[in-house]
Amino acid sequence: MAPTELFNRLKETYFGHEEKDQPVISPTTATALSIAVTLFYVVPFYLSRATRPSPSLNRDAPSVIRARIQTVTLACVVSSIATLYLLVVTAKLTPIHSLHFLGCWPLSILDLVKSCALTLFLYLGPLFERIWIEQDLSDFHGGRKVVESLSSWQGYRNFVAGPVTEEVIFRSVLVPLHLLAKISPTKIVFLTPLYFGIAHVHHFYEFTLTHPHTPLLPALLRSFFQFGYTTLFGWFADFIFLRTGSLYACIIIHSFCNWVGLPRFWGRVKRREQHPLSPVAIRGKDDTDAIHARGGDGELGLKWTIAYYTLLLTGVYLFYTGLWPLTMSDAALAKFSSRVTVKETKRWFS
Repeated sequence: MAPTELFNRLKETYFGHEEKDQPVISPTTATALSIAVTLFYVVPFYLSRATRPSPSLNRDAPSVIRARIQTVTLACVVSSIATLYLLVVTAKLTPIHSLHFLGCWPLSILDLVKSCALTLFLYLGPLFERIWIEQDLSDFHGGRKVVESLSSWQGYRNFVAGPVTEEVIFRSVLVPLHLLAKISPTKIVFLTPLYFGIAHVHHFYEFTLTHPHTPLLPALLRSFFQFGYTTLFGWFADFIFLRTGSLYACIIIHSFCNWVGLPRFWGRVKRREQHPLSPVAIRGKDDTDAIHARGGDGELGLKWTIAYYTLLLTGVYLFYTGLWPLTMSDAALAKFSSRVTVKETKRWFS
């Protein structure tokens, strides 16, 4: 059976007349399973001395990272097998349909390219700052910096292990559970990322443990801020997952966002002086200390700041107009209310 015919059949089965039937699992069961999976991912961090941070051993210690990667890998394998069992045995889907629900099949290069292009639009300003102002790409000449980054435990966590395991748990596992509960795609996009955001709240405890002199309020604000932007990313990743059925696109986008970091929303752009750190400092979503440790700032003309914010706003506009047409896919897992006109679609793909 051809892939297109196969997935059309899947859509007819899931989105057709059976949509009026009882869900495979109840919304309450989906919520309970999602909480259990989230706890299974996070709680083991504190059950072993090898994974549990202390005032003298923070989460960036190689031994802690290595042990934690082992626990989250186990959580991903067990959770994925359990979800696959639920899809095949309880929902009575074929193995190929079940793999599609998990986002593992088919692998569409076109969907990958379109999803990544959409993300690049959103990060036009930050990319301009990193490439032309901070000149970070010059460090990657010949691939030496890439090897150094991925060879370090921080880099491997931020760009490989973190994106893969988090997307498997919070997209590939949690989203199908809610689909089986017949929860609407819009609710899935806005609700399931809350688990993703909550899964990062434990960093508050770790931060206060390793920064005992930091007042409680700044530590709380840091935690709320982290919860906010991880939830926002979860909304976007859920939307991509549901619209394209591609776990791979979510992983690549997650890794890219960890590399670029949060966009600048105020202030003038500046060129940082280069002061190599040893070991290599990896810029990621939690490595703010490493960012500031690189050195002083170099003043730049106002035109660079104007260019940055112009590109930032241009990217936001391109992201807004391309959100629906660039995520259209034959392998979509859910149907949203149509908001894209034929004219808009033709304008993007003509």
